[in-house]
This record gives sequence, structure tokens and C-alpha cells, in this order.
Amino acid sequence: MTLFIGLMSGTSLDGIDAALVDIADNGTTYLRATHAEPMPESLRESLLALCQAERAGFAQLAYAEDAFCHLQATAVQRLLAASDTPPDAIAAIGSHGQTIEHAPWGHGEAPAYTMQLDNPSLLAELSGCTVVADFRRRDLAAGGQAAPLAPAFHDALFRREGEWLMVLNLGGFANLTLLPPAENDAEIIGFDTGPANALMDGWHARHRGGRFDPEGTWAASGRVDEALLERLLAESFFHRPPPRSTGREVFHLEWLARHLTGREAPEDVQATLSELTATSVALGIAMARERLEAPPAAALIPCGGGAHNPDLLDRLARHIPETPLVPSSDWGWPADWLEAGAFAWLAWRRLEGLPGNLPSVTGATGPRVLGGIYAP
Repeated sequence: MTLFIGLMSGTSLDGIDAALVDIADNGTTYLRATHAEPMPESLRESLLALCQAERAGFAQLAYAEDAFCHLQATAVQRLLAASDTPPDAIAAIGSHGQTIEHAPWGHGEAPAYTMQLDNPSLLAELSGCTVVADFRRRDLAAGGQAAPLAPAFHDALFRREGEWLMVLNLGGFANLTLLPPAENDAEIIGFDTGPANALMDGWHARHRGGRFDPEGTWAASGRVDEALLERLLAESFFHRPPPRSTGREVFHLEWLARHLTGREAPEDVQATLSELTATSVALGIAMARERLEAPPAAALIPCGGGAHNPDLLDRLARHIPETPLVPSSDWGWPADWLEAGAFAWLAWRRLEGLPGNLPSVTGATGPRVLGGIYAP
């Protein structure tokens, strides 16, 4: 067994997830320890501003990247201390970085790009560990979307004989993986279905304060505005065939505001946003099943922060009554640690010289080895 650390900060911008994993020679991955390092509000505000900025100065980018990298190093140090693991026992850290813009179709006249703030050289210096980083741009260079990358890990972790399975990550945005049975040679499908927590978190913060709606209780208190939901679902992204990925470039509070009349009760908007997530996931499931001519899956495995939102899970269950929602912990992996685990696994793939992308997911012209290596 070989030890790796995966670091993930998603579009919810709530902190750094650090996962210590053992990876066997055949890629079998075991979660050994975890640490969640909260993101200071000042850094979160800086990163959110960059996510929506039309222009950003070099000093502004450098400040945010430096602060983010030091937060990553703190997460690593605390994870190592809590697990009594010396830095030299770590084969590599897989660092995703912090996405501040993702434009796989380009933006205006610009070519396709994806931008993650990260400084793997500094992280290697601070942690004393080899760092693997910049996973996304190699897939983009090969004509892919550069996202989502987690479906390859879902395949390694969950795929089994005799069952179609779905994995649904409910972070700031939602991405779906449809896994055929192991004996079936059908391709694996994975893509972003649309917003998950990003809009709900932002609307809650604007009207009630705090970073999120605990357990979806505010959304549950509201009424779905069917006319608003219809206007939101008219967004072309929801009807685009995969491969596809998205982020705050498309879905943000200003986008939401364009669809509001100004007469909606805030709790009804929150309920409608929760319903938007559930409905867009159901649309994505139907799209994936149609493409693979797949039967209803034996289980949908929710993960990410949204897996702790009973209101959202109830709505999902109503949209896909033919498929039970089964906690990822029942499959041996806690819901909060799949993304961090995926980047530890991708770091292992990089050191082994193995591809980390799935062309059927990202649309790349072929398998590619992802990431660059930064020695301590």
C-alpha cells in the first residue's frame, strides 16, 4: 500500500477537504483519515469576487492564490498530525486547486480555458511532499471539457457486476456518473447536470445570512413557483447533450435575478432552486439512460454537501421513484470525501503514468495522463 493525500476545494468555497488514502498496486483505494480546513471568510470573499470578475489585477490573483496555498498546507499539516503520519510517508499530494473560471467552450473571442488558482511549487515547499497538480488542462488540450474528472474514480470505486449504478455529486454544482455493470462494455457517461448548492447557498446568504440552508429547512418551508421554474429550465445548458460542464460563469445570482419578477417570496425562490436542482438532475438521468439504452439504476449514490440536505434528497427521490437513493457510506466511502479521494487517486495515476480522464465523459480525443509533478 502507498499513501497519498487528496485536496479538494469545490465551487461551494467552504474550505479545503484533505483525505489520506492507501492505494494498492492495483488501484484499490482505502480512506484512512480526513481533515476539513474551514475557509476564512476574507479568503472566501476574495475568491468569490474573482469567480465573477470581468477583470482582475495580477496582485489580486497572487494574493488569493498565496492565501489559498497556505490554507492547503495547513490542511495537510493538520491531517498528517491527526493521523500521526510523517510527510516523507506520502508518495504525493493530489491538488485540485480552486476553480475561479471554467469556460470549456471559450468566452467571447477567447479560446477554451479552465482556471484553477494553485501554486504546487509553494505547496511542495510548505508540505515537504511531492505535489501533483494542474489535472484539468491536459484534457482540455486534447479537446475535452476538462470536467468532470471524478467519474473515472467512481468507476474504480463503485462499478460491479450485474448492476447499473449512478453516482451524483452535489457540490456547488451537480455532476452525474452512470456506471454500466462491470461485464457490460458500454461506455461510462458523466457530466454536469447544472447547479446544486451554489444558487441555494447564495440566495440563503443574501436573505438569511450564513453560508448555506441547514438541512434545506428554509427551502422546505417555501412553495415551488412553477412559472419561475419553467423560466429557469429554459436555460440552454439543461438541454445540451453531453459532454458538458458548467460553473458560476453561467449560473449565478445575477442569472437568477434575470428570471425574477420581484414579487416572489424569498422562501419560495429557495424552494424553486431546490426543485431546479432535482429536476435538472432527473433530466440528466433521462438523457444518460437514453444514450446508453440503460434500465433504471439499482441505486443512486449521492455525495458532496448536498447529500446532507433532506429537502433536496426528498425532491430527488420523487423525481426518480424507480431508483433508491443509497448513502455512499453503505458502499464504504463517506459522502463528503469522494472528491478529495478522487484527486489522491488521480495523483497515483499520474505517478504510475496511467490516464486519468475518460474520453466518453469529457469528450477528449483519447485517454491522457493528467497533471504535472512538483518535487519537494
